[in-house]
Amino acid sequence: MEENKKNKILIVDDELDILEFISYNLRNEGFVVNVANNGIEGISKAKNSIPDLVLLDVMMPRMDGMETCEELRKIRELDNTIIVFLTARGEDYSQIAGFDAGGDDYIVKPIKPKVLISRIKALIRRRDRANNSAEKQESMIIEQDDIILDREKYIVIKKGKKLSLPKKEFELLALLISSPERVFSRNEIFSKIWGDDVIVGDRTIDVHIRKLREKIGEKHIQTVKGVGYKYVS
Repeated sequence: MEENKKNKILIVDDELDILEFISYNLRNEGFVVNVANNGIEGISKAKNSIPDLVLLDVMMPRMDGMETCEELRKIRELDNTIIVFLTARGEDYSQIAGFDAGGDDYIVKPIKPKVLISRIKALIRRRDRANNSAEKQESMIIEQDDIILDREKYIVIKKGKKLSLPKKEFELLALLISSPERVFSRNEIFSKIWGDDVIVGDRTIDVHIRKLREKIGEKHIQTVKGVGYKYVS
């Protein structure tokens, strides 16, 4: 499809048959596909190509997927890159670790090619909508209490110290802090941060809220039982 020709996908997996099978199906959909056999090679290729999305296996030699994801999230040029874990491990703790490492989605193998492609398209659409929305924001810098959030530079500063926040944590904080004291329902958060087209686990929001509280302080994010969350001064 014409709309996908500029979208670049990097697949990082140590299984050759997986690389060939997924690459074939993605190229048929018009994506530009690059592959790597391990995390170290994946990081190098990601730096050079700046992919729109990385499909990342968890269990790999030399550097596993979690470590690879954490390293990718340290690269400023890849702030806008979507990272999706594609793995045979479906346990809750493994998925939570994936989100903690900075992943945007977690897909369990085996998955039908058409379903995988639909998920990829949905994630890219969601990212593009978020980017377009961010560009229309009148104020790119939000200051609340001792926290400064810069939407344009994608940074958060607390008491003069720069915080390292994965993309989804940043977007979640930006949403909550944009309207202090307003309660955002769980459904609204899912829709605005992950998009209606993306399926994520029920615990996803809880994991991101917990990580945010660890970084900006427990008092700032309040749980409204049975409803959702709000930012408080």
